[in-house]
Amino acid sequence: MFDYTVQSDRTVDDVVVRLGEALKEESFGVLWDFDLSETLEKKGQGIDGKYRILEVCNPKAAKEVLSQQLEGGYFLPCKIAVFEKDDHTQIGMPRPTELIRLIDDESLQAVALDVESRLQRAIDQSK
Repeated sequence: MFDYTVQSDRTVDDVVVRLGEALKEESFGVLWDFDLSETLEKKGQGIDGKYRILEVCNPKAAKEVLSQQLEGGYFLPCKIAVFEKDDHTQIGMPRPTELIRLIDDESLQAVALDVESRLQRAIDQSK
């Protein structure tokens, strides 16, 4: 599967707060919290429900990837989406292990797997 997505009965805003705390425990920082639904509404293109995108980064892992392949920056920082769908909140991300496969460098798989595991734990803790 390209993505890792889980469902929560919490609100989008509650999940985002919990996710920020869980990410800190996994040594990730939230670089940007983009409220996509609010931005689209301001542009006259509103969507149903809330939709937020968090860009998150672990500096050590980012440096390791970029030190081996500058093109790895195409996938950095990692994105986590939190949005409403079918009366529930969805929390998901593209899997770093799937994205890194697009770069033909097997040495990056271990870093991607570590990042993916930590992000999954943070997502699971926030639901």
